Amino acid sequence: MSRKSAFFFDELSLWHSAGLHALTLPVGGWVQPPAAAGHAESPETKRRLKSLLDVSGLTRHLQVRSANAATDEDLLRVHTPNYLQRFKAMSDAGGGELGPHAPIGPGSYEIARLSAGLAMAAVDAVLSGEVDNAYSLSRPPGHHCLADNAMGFCFLANIAIAIEAAKARRGLGNVVVIDWDVHHGNGTQSIFEERGDVLTISLHQDGCFPAGYSGEADRGRGAGLGANINIPLPPGSGHEAYMHAMERIVIPALERFGPELIIVACGYDANAVDPLARMLLHSDSFRHMTRLVRQAAERLCQGRLVLVHEGGYSEAYVPFCGLATIEELVGVRTQVGDPMLEFVQLQQPNAALAAFQLRLVDELAEAR
Repeated sequence: MSRKSAFFFDELSLWHSAGLHALTLPVGGWVQPPAAAGHAESPETKRRLKSLLDVSGLTRHLQVRSANAATDEDLLRVHTPNYLQRFKAMSDAGGGELGPHAPIGPGSYEIARLSAGLAMAAVDAVLSGEVDNAYSLSRPPGHHCLADNAMGFCFLANIAIAIEAAKARRGLGNVVVIDWDVHHGNGTQSIFEERGDVLTISLHQDGCFPAGYSGEADRGRGAGLGANINIPLPPGSGHEAYMHAMERIVIPALERFGPELIIVACGYDANAVDPLARMLLHSDSFRHMTRLVRQAAERLCQGRLVLVHEGGYSEAYVPFCGLATIEELVGVRTQVGDPMLEFVQLQQPNAALAAFQLRLVDELAEAR
Protein backbone atom coordinates (compact mmCIF):
# COMPACT_ATOMS: atom_id res chain seq x y z
CA MET A 1 0.00 0.00 0.00
CA SER A 2 1.39 3.38 -0.99
CA ARG A 3 1.79 5.92 1.82
CA LYS A 4 2.32 9.68 1.87
CA SER A 5 6.03 10.09 2.51
CA ALA A 6 8.15 13.24 2.53
CA PHE A 7 11.85 13.40 1.71
CA PHE A 8 13.77 16.36 3.11
CA PHE A 9 16.90 17.25 1.19
CA ASP A 10 19.01 20.25 0.29
CA GLU A 11 21.99 20.27 -2.07
CA LEU A 12 23.79 22.67 0.28
CA SER A 13 24.05 19.95 2.92
CA LEU A 14 26.37 18.07 0.56
CA TRP A 15 28.74 21.03 0.48
CA HIS A 16 29.91 20.59 4.08
CA SER A 17 33.65 19.93 3.91
CA ALA A 18 35.31 17.70 6.45
CA GLY A 19 38.72 19.00 5.42
CA LEU A 20 41.63 17.16 3.86
CA HIS A 21 41.74 13.68 5.38
CA ALA A 22 42.66 10.19 4.26
CA LEU A 23 39.62 8.30 5.57
CA THR A 24 39.82 9.54 9.18
CA LEU A 25 43.52 10.48 9.40
CA PRO A 26 44.50 14.11 8.88
CA VAL A 27 46.90 14.50 5.98
CA GLY A 28 50.47 15.30 6.98
CA GLY A 29 53.61 13.56 8.16
CA TRP A 30 53.40 9.97 6.96
CA VAL A 31 49.75 10.26 5.83
CA GLN A 32 49.72 10.73 2.05
CA PRO A 33 47.07 13.07 0.59
CA PRO A 34 44.20 11.18 -1.06
CA ALA A 35 43.36 11.38 -4.75
CA ALA A 36 39.91 12.84 -3.96
CA ALA A 37 38.25 14.34 -0.88
CA GLY A 38 39.35 11.34 1.14
CA HIS A 39 37.33 11.73 4.35
CA ALA A 40 35.00 8.92 5.39
CA GLU A 41 32.09 11.33 5.91
CA SER A 42 31.93 12.09 2.22
CA PRO A 43 28.93 13.66 0.49
CA GLU A 44 29.06 10.92 -2.13
CA THR A 45 27.08 8.35 -0.13
CA LYS A 46 24.22 10.82 0.21
CA ARG A 47 24.49 12.16 -3.33
CA ARG A 48 24.43 8.63 -4.76
CA LEU A 49 21.40 7.75 -2.60
CA LYS A 50 19.49 10.76 -3.90
CA SER A 51 20.53 9.90 -7.46
CA LEU A 52 19.32 6.31 -7.09
CA LEU A 53 15.97 7.54 -5.78
CA ASP A 54 15.70 9.72 -8.88
CA VAL A 55 16.71 7.21 -11.54
CA SER A 56 14.68 4.38 -9.96
CA GLY A 57 11.51 6.49 -10.14
CA LEU A 58 10.97 6.38 -6.37
CA THR A 59 11.34 10.16 -6.11
CA ARG A 60 8.02 10.49 -7.99
CA HIS A 61 6.32 8.86 -5.00
CA LEU A 62 7.92 11.25 -2.49
CA GLN A 63 7.10 14.80 -1.48
CA VAL A 64 10.59 16.26 -1.88
CA ARG A 65 11.14 19.35 0.24
CA SER A 66 13.85 21.52 1.69
CA ALA A 67 13.62 23.48 4.95
CA ASN A 68 14.78 26.56 6.78
CA ALA A 69 17.88 26.36 8.93
CA ALA A 70 17.44 25.88 12.66
CA THR A 71 17.33 29.20 14.51
CA ASP A 72 19.45 30.26 17.48
CA GLU A 73 16.44 29.56 19.69
CA ASP A 74 16.19 26.04 18.32
CA LEU A 75 19.89 25.34 18.86
CA LEU A 76 19.97 26.78 22.38
CA ARG A 77 17.32 24.33 23.60
CA VAL A 78 20.02 21.65 23.25
CA HIS A 79 23.48 23.23 22.94
CA THR A 80 25.41 25.59 25.18
CA PRO A 81 26.04 29.18 24.01
CA ASN A 82 29.81 28.78 24.39
CA TYR A 83 29.89 25.72 22.16
CA LEU A 84 27.81 27.40 19.45
CA GLN A 85 30.03 30.47 19.55
CA ARG A 86 33.15 28.33 19.25
CA PHE A 87 31.65 26.37 16.35
CA LYS A 88 30.68 29.52 14.43
CA ALA A 89 34.04 31.20 15.01
CA MET A 90 36.00 28.20 13.74
CA SER A 91 33.70 27.81 10.73
CA ASP A 92 34.01 31.51 9.89
CA ALA A 93 37.81 31.21 10.16
CA GLY A 94 37.91 28.47 7.53
CA GLY A 95 37.62 25.32 9.61
CA GLY A 96 39.66 23.06 11.85
CA GLU A 97 39.19 20.29 14.40
CA LEU A 98 36.08 21.19 16.41
CA GLY A 99 36.25 18.04 18.52
CA PRO A 100 37.53 14.45 18.43
CA HIS A 101 37.11 13.12 14.89
CA ALA A 102 35.13 16.25 14.05
CA PRO A 103 36.83 18.32 11.34
CA ILE A 104 34.95 21.20 9.75
CA GLY A 105 35.47 23.49 6.79
CA PRO A 106 34.34 26.99 5.87
CA GLY A 107 30.59 27.42 6.15
CA SER A 108 30.08 24.21 8.15
CA TYR A 109 28.21 26.09 10.88
CA GLU A 110 25.50 27.31 8.50
CA ILE A 111 25.26 23.94 6.77
CA ALA A 112 24.92 22.13 10.10
CA ARG A 113 22.06 24.47 11.01
CA LEU A 114 20.39 23.53 7.74
CA SER A 115 20.91 19.84 8.50
CA ALA A 116 19.13 20.29 11.84
CA GLY A 117 16.42 22.29 10.10
CA LEU A 118 15.73 19.42 7.71
CA ALA A 119 15.21 17.06 10.66
CA MET A 120 12.95 19.60 12.37
CA ALA A 121 10.84 20.03 9.24
CA ALA A 122 10.49 16.26 8.82
CA VAL A 123 9.19 15.91 12.38
CA ASP A 124 6.83 18.84 11.93
CA ALA A 125 5.40 17.46 8.67
CA VAL A 126 4.58 14.15 10.34
CA LEU A 127 3.14 15.69 13.51
CA SER A 128 0.96 18.07 11.49
CA GLY A 129 -0.52 15.15 9.57
CA GLU A 130 0.67 16.46 6.20
CA VAL A 131 2.40 13.12 5.54
CA ASP A 132 2.39 9.65 7.07
CA ASN A 133 6.15 9.44 7.52
CA ALA A 134 9.28 11.31 6.50
CA TYR A 135 12.96 10.86 5.76
CA SER A 136 15.52 13.60 6.37
CA LEU A 137 18.77 13.33 4.41
CA SER A 138 20.56 15.39 7.05
CA ARG A 139 24.26 16.09 6.62
CA PRO A 140 26.36 16.57 8.64
CA PRO A 141 25.00 13.84 10.93
CA GLY A 142 24.24 14.44 14.59
CA HIS A 143 23.96 11.45 16.91
CA HIS A 144 27.46 11.73 18.44
CA CYS A 145 27.25 15.45 19.18
CA LEU A 146 27.11 16.42 22.85
CA ALA A 147 25.45 19.51 24.23
CA ASP A 148 28.84 21.21 24.53
CA ASN A 149 31.15 19.48 22.08
CA ALA A 150 31.40 17.95 18.61
CA MET A 151 32.66 14.45 17.96
CA GLY A 152 32.50 11.66 15.42
CA PHE A 153 31.67 13.80 12.34
CA CYS A 154 28.71 15.33 14.26
CA PHE A 155 28.40 19.04 15.09
CA LEU A 156 24.76 19.64 16.02
CA ALA A 157 22.42 17.09 17.60
CA ASN A 158 19.89 17.05 14.76
CA ILE A 159 17.39 14.65 16.32
CA ALA A 160 17.52 16.21 19.78
CA ILE A 161 17.02 19.68 18.27
CA ALA A 162 14.00 18.41 16.29
CA ILE A 163 12.49 16.78 19.38
CA GLU A 164 12.89 19.86 21.54
CA ALA A 165 11.41 22.09 18.84
CA ALA A 166 8.37 19.81 18.56
CA LYS A 167 7.92 19.78 22.33
CA ALA A 168 8.13 23.58 22.50
CA ARG A 169 5.86 24.25 19.52
CA ARG A 170 3.47 21.32 19.47
CA GLY A 171 3.47 20.00 23.03
CA LEU A 172 4.88 16.65 21.91
CA GLY A 173 4.86 14.01 24.65
CA ASN A 174 6.71 10.68 24.73
CA VAL A 175 9.22 10.11 21.94
CA VAL A 176 11.31 7.06 21.10
CA VAL A 177 14.66 7.37 19.31
CA ILE A 178 15.91 4.12 17.79
CA ASP A 179 19.52 4.37 16.67
CA TRP A 180 20.64 1.56 14.36
CA ASP A 181 23.78 3.32 13.20
CA VAL A 182 26.62 0.86 13.83
CA HIS A 183 28.23 3.31 16.28
CA HIS A 184 26.72 4.10 19.66
CA GLY A 185 24.37 7.09 19.77
CA ASN A 186 26.27 8.62 22.66
CA GLY A 187 25.27 12.22 21.98
CA THR A 188 21.53 11.50 21.95
CA GLN A 189 21.94 9.37 25.06
CA SER A 190 23.82 12.08 26.95
CA ILE A 191 21.29 14.80 26.07
CA PHE A 192 18.27 12.78 27.22
CA GLU A 193 19.73 10.47 29.88
CA GLU A 194 17.97 12.29 32.74
CA ARG A 195 14.66 12.58 30.89
CA GLY A 196 11.77 10.14 31.23
CA ASP A 197 9.85 11.44 28.20
CA VAL A 198 12.42 10.34 25.58
CA LEU A 199 13.31 6.66 25.30
CA THR A 200 16.68 6.20 23.59
CA ILE A 201 17.59 2.81 22.13
CA SER A 202 20.93 2.13 20.45
CA LEU A 203 21.88 -1.01 18.54
CA HIS A 204 25.60 -0.82 17.84
CA GLN A 205 28.79 -2.78 17.32
CA ASP A 206 30.24 -3.42 20.74
CA GLY A 207 33.31 -1.27 21.42
CA CYS A 208 33.45 0.33 17.97
CA PHE A 209 32.79 4.04 18.60
CA PRO A 210 33.21 5.67 21.00
CA ALA A 211 36.16 3.32 21.23
CA GLY A 212 35.68 0.56 23.79
CA TYR A 213 32.11 1.54 24.69
CA SER A 214 29.45 -1.10 25.26
CA GLY A 215 26.79 0.67 27.31
CA GLU A 216 24.89 -2.40 28.43
CA ALA A 217 24.72 -1.13 32.01
CA ASP A 218 23.77 2.46 31.13
CA ARG A 219 20.01 2.81 31.57
CA GLY A 220 19.59 6.51 32.18
CA ARG A 221 19.77 8.54 35.39
CA GLY A 222 17.35 10.27 37.71
CA ALA A 223 13.98 10.78 36.04
CA GLY A 224 15.40 9.03 32.98
CA LEU A 225 16.31 5.79 34.74
CA GLY A 226 15.03 2.98 32.54
CA ALA A 227 14.54 5.26 29.53
CA ASN A 228 17.84 4.31 27.88
CA ILE A 229 18.54 0.93 26.30
CA ASN A 230 21.83 -0.12 24.75
CA ILE A 231 22.14 -3.26 22.66
CA PRO A 232 25.86 -3.88 22.02
CA LEU A 233 26.26 -6.60 19.39
CA PRO A 234 29.56 -8.39 18.73
CA PRO A 235 31.52 -7.71 15.53
CA GLY A 236 30.32 -10.02 12.77
CA SER A 237 26.69 -9.90 13.82
CA GLY A 238 24.46 -10.41 10.83
CA HIS A 239 20.86 -10.14 9.71
CA GLU A 240 19.40 -12.68 12.15
CA ALA A 241 21.04 -11.10 15.21
CA TYR A 242 19.67 -7.66 14.33
CA MET A 243 16.18 -8.98 13.59
CA HIS A 244 16.20 -10.91 16.86
CA ALA A 245 17.25 -7.77 18.76
CA MET A 246 14.51 -5.76 17.09
CA GLU A 247 11.81 -8.33 17.86
CA ARG A 248 13.04 -9.34 21.32
CA ILE A 249 14.07 -5.96 22.76
CA VAL A 250 13.26 -2.94 20.59
CA ILE A 251 9.63 -3.53 19.63
CA PRO A 252 8.55 -4.65 23.15
CA ALA A 253 10.25 -1.53 24.58
CA LEU A 254 8.25 0.66 22.18
CA GLU A 255 5.03 -1.01 23.21
CA ARG A 256 5.75 -0.52 26.91
CA PHE A 257 6.72 3.14 26.48
CA GLY A 258 3.77 4.27 24.39
CA PRO A 259 5.31 6.93 22.12
CA GLU A 260 3.54 9.73 20.30
CA LEU A 261 6.36 9.73 17.73
CA ILE A 262 9.16 7.35 16.70
CA ILE A 263 12.41 8.69 15.24
CA VAL A 264 15.12 6.46 13.78
CA ALA A 265 18.74 7.58 13.72
CA CYS A 266 19.18 5.85 10.39
CA GLY A 267 22.80 4.99 9.81
CA TYR A 268 23.74 2.39 7.18
CA ASP A 269 27.23 1.59 8.46
CA ALA A 270 26.21 -1.82 9.81
CA ASN A 271 26.27 -2.95 6.18
CA ALA A 272 28.73 -5.70 5.33
CA VAL A 273 31.15 -3.57 3.28
CA ASP A 274 31.38 -0.47 5.44
CA PRO A 275 35.00 0.61 6.03
CA LEU A 276 34.43 1.77 9.62
CA ALA A 277 32.71 -1.29 11.13
CA ARG A 278 32.50 -5.06 10.95
CA MET A 279 28.84 -6.01 10.78
CA LEU A 280 27.06 -8.03 8.09
CA LEU A 281 23.78 -6.36 7.20
CA HIS A 282 22.41 -6.02 3.68
CA SER A 283 19.71 -3.94 2.05
CA ASP A 284 16.92 -6.33 3.05
CA SER A 285 18.06 -6.00 6.69
CA PHE A 286 17.33 -2.28 6.59
CA ARG A 287 14.10 -2.91 4.71
CA HIS A 288 12.94 -5.38 7.37
CA MET A 289 13.94 -3.19 10.33
CA THR A 290 12.07 -0.29 8.76
CA ARG A 291 9.00 -2.51 8.29
CA LEU A 292 9.06 -3.59 11.95
CA VAL A 293 9.29 0.01 13.17
CA ARG A 294 6.70 1.27 10.68
CA GLN A 295 4.22 -1.40 11.76
CA ALA A 296 4.88 -0.55 15.42
CA ALA A 297 4.29 3.14 14.68
CA GLU A 298 0.98 2.29 13.03
CA ARG A 299 -0.11 0.35 16.12
CA LEU A 300 1.17 2.81 18.70
CA CYS A 301 1.21 6.37 17.34
CA GLN A 302 -0.91 6.73 14.21
CA GLY A 303 2.07 5.80 12.04
CA ARG A 304 4.11 8.84 13.07
CA LEU A 305 7.60 7.89 11.99
CA VAL A 306 10.64 9.96 10.98
CA LEU A 307 14.00 8.64 9.79
CA VAL A 308 17.02 10.95 10.03
CA HIS A 309 20.13 9.97 8.06
CA GLU A 310 23.27 9.34 10.13
CA GLY A 311 26.37 7.34 9.13
CA GLY A 312 27.26 4.90 6.36
CA TYR A 313 30.55 5.15 4.48
CA SER A 314 30.42 2.73 1.56
CA GLU A 315 29.74 4.95 -1.42
CA ALA A 316 28.74 1.95 -3.55
CA TYR A 317 26.43 0.18 -1.09
CA VAL A 318 24.74 2.84 1.05
CA PRO A 319 22.43 3.86 -1.85
CA PHE A 320 20.95 0.35 -2.09
CA CYS A 321 20.39 0.16 1.67
CA GLY A 322 18.79 3.61 1.65
CA LEU A 323 16.59 2.82 -1.32
CA ALA A 324 15.26 -0.33 0.39
CA THR A 325 14.52 1.67 3.54
CA ILE A 326 12.65 4.41 1.70
CA GLU A 327 10.78 1.90 -0.49
CA GLU A 328 9.43 0.42 2.73
CA LEU A 329 8.42 3.84 4.04
CA VAL A 330 6.54 4.64 0.85
CA GLY A 331 5.10 1.18 0.23
CA VAL A 332 6.44 1.03 -3.33
CA ARG A 333 8.96 -1.41 -4.82
CA THR A 334 11.03 -0.18 -7.74
CA GLN A 335 12.72 -2.41 -10.29
CA VAL A 336 16.13 -1.83 -8.70
CA GLY A 337 17.90 -5.00 -7.64
CA ASP A 338 20.65 -4.98 -5.03
CA PRO A 339 23.73 -6.30 -6.85
CA MET A 340 25.44 -7.13 -3.52
CA LEU A 341 22.52 -8.89 -1.83
CA GLU A 342 23.35 -12.48 -2.68
CA PHE A 343 27.05 -11.96 -1.92
CA VAL A 344 26.32 -10.47 1.52
CA GLN A 345 23.78 -13.16 2.32
CA LEU A 346 26.52 -15.72 1.67
CA GLN A 347 28.72 -13.96 4.26
CA GLN A 348 26.25 -14.39 7.12
CA PRO A 349 27.48 -16.13 10.29
CA ASN A 350 27.41 -19.93 10.28
CA ALA A 351 24.78 -21.73 12.37
CA ALA A 352 26.94 -22.01 15.49
CA LEU A 353 28.01 -18.37 15.48
CA ALA A 354 24.48 -17.20 14.68
CA ALA A 355 23.13 -19.23 17.61
CA PHE A 356 25.75 -17.64 19.88
CA GLN A 357 24.74 -14.16 18.72
CA LEU A 358 21.06 -14.88 19.34
CA ARG A 359 21.86 -16.10 22.86
CA LEU A 360 23.69 -12.84 23.56
CA VAL A 361 20.59 -10.91 22.49
CA ASP A 362 18.42 -13.08 24.73
CA GLU A 363 20.74 -12.39 27.67
CA LEU A 364 20.49 -8.66 27.03
CA ALA A 365 16.70 -8.94 26.92
CA GLU A 366 16.52 -10.95 30.12
CA ALA A 367 18.80 -8.49 31.92
CA ARG A 368 16.41 -5.59 31.35
